[in-house]
Amino acid sequence: MDSENKWKRPAVKWLMIAGVWTLIALFFTGETLMRSQLDGPSLPWLRVLGWQLFSCYLWLAFLPLILWLGRRFRFERGQLTRSLMIHFAAALVIPLLQQGIDAFVLPRLGYPPGRHLDSFLATYKSFLLFNYPINVAAYWATIGAQYGIGYYHMYRERELRASQLEAKLAQSQLQVLKMQLHPHFLFNTLNTISELIHKDPDVAEQMVTNLSDLLRLALQTAGGQEVPLQQELDFLEKYLEIEQMRFHDRLLVRMEIDPDALNASVPNMILQPLVENAIRHGIAPLDCGGRIEIRAARDNGRLSLRVSDDGQGLPGGNIAAIKEGVGLANTRARLKHLYGAEHRFELRGAPGPGLTLEMTIPYRRFVSGEQDED
Repeated sequence: MDSENKWKRPAVKWLMIAGVWTLIALFFTGETLMRSQLDGPSLPWLRVLGWQLFSCYLWLAFLPLILWLGRRFRFERGQLTRSLMIHFAAALVIPLLQQGIDAFVLPRLGYPPGRHLDSFLATYKSFLLFNYPINVAAYWATIGAQYGIGYYHMYRERELRASQLEAKLAQSQLQVLKMQLHPHFLFNTLNTISELIHKDPDVAEQMVTNLSDLLRLALQTAGGQEVPLQQELDFLEKYLEIEQMRFHDRLLVRMEIDPDALNASVPNMILQPLVENAIRHGIAPLDCGGRIEIRAARDNGRLSLRVSDDGQGLPGGNIAAIKEGVGLANTRARLKHLYGAEHRFELRGAPGPGLTLEMTIPYRRFVSGEQDED
């Protein structure tokens, strides 16, 4: 299939070039017919078209040689003088050859009309007088077009390579950010288990089982940057089961999830760091514990995700007092990489209990590993 396409591409290119020369022949056919109407008896249009097509297609026959010369003798440092000499010679010789063939064939087709030239030499001189400068200009125009198209393709290829490298770099950066979350989350959970081994071995054993389930879910989505919200919530529920075993009745969780949002595409492991942050800094310091609310809603092409707690909050409601750890810092960086200016990520607090982390991203429906705008 690839070899077939390689053959098709040159064929299409030459068909397009032939089409251009056909249009040029049609233009000169119309121009000749108009002059014949003004200057003398009208000429049969098929005969005029035949003259012009022959002359244009003859030039087309010389085109592979001209293009080869353009590729072989480029105007580059180190060979500029040599290339200029070759092209100046070719610009003089090729039109001479083309006009010689025209002078031999066209009179036999009735051209030029109304004139009789005694010899090939007289015909050749007449053709050179009227057409030679145009053909020299056509040579240089062909070389110029070849270079222009070549530089355009080089520019596009460089742009494409640059965009591909940029995309790979962004993908690598996202992967690094995501992989930082796995050991961060894992170490915190293992620390919790180690604390419970002596206090409550049965709970610690159950937590190991839950951690195994959680890691299995994490490994299933390890290669993807985005997952359906439903899958993200399944992972979060497993994580919350571990935390609730740790906090018992000191941790209450409430979820309000819009059913229309369940199939939305979200960054993999985007909610777990936010919930972990709320538990660690909002709920854990309080003897009485607290409640976490997780909300997701779709609204006018946007997906809103919010994690709130009624924990200890911020002194004076000062958001600037927060020192962001791996979880929040990575969340910001991943959202910026994936959505740029199309996302919003906010922390809101007030004097007194509670902190809210809210993000909005474009709503994209997750289908078979791809995201569709809806």
